[in-house]
Amino acid sequence: METKARQQRTEERRRRILEIARERADADGWSAVTTRHLADAIGYTQPVLYGHFPGGKAEIMLAVALEGFADLTQLCRAALGGIDGQRDIEAVATAYLDFGRAHPAVYEAMFQLSIDTQFASAETPPDLRTGFETLAAAIGDDGDGTVTEVFWGALHGISLLERAGRMRPEHRRERVAELSARFAP
Repeated sequence: METKARQQRTEERRRRILEIARERADADGWSAVTTRHLADAIGYTQPVLYGHFPGGKAEIMLAVALEGFADLTQLCRAALGGIDGQRDIEAVATAYLDFGRAHPAVYEAMFQLSIDTQFASAETPPDLRTGFETLAAAIGDDGDGTVTEVFWGALHGISLLERAGRMRPEHRRERVAELSARFAP
């Protein structure tokens, strides 16, 4: 019984560290996320934080990124309706772009910061692989994944350009429609 309670406290503390890291990164960027700040915010010492994340900030960013991949995959899967190719692509593209806008720090950890994980290899974590497979399903890519990489690259570029204010917000629907027309099977 005590072991279970201890494990629950450990998991709650770990969850709290990740929540605070996400909040701080969303508010002030990843450069503002430090182990000292996180330890102070949860009311523990830095050694306690390192007990949960021995790799420090890099391991915390990786954990946030992996959670982000799981969240993004879930949203994209939910958007797939099996209605028809073009509408599925539009729904998945919109879900992807909405996620990037709603969670800029998580998105940055997932796709822009250096995290210790491999893409497109046997060591690719399952959540990354499942996310990629969801994008492939949306566009009907049953080849070697190259077309999915191009689709993903287009979504990523649009996401970054929208966030930087380089694309007109009122034209997002047209961009998504254009993208889906080009990738519809």
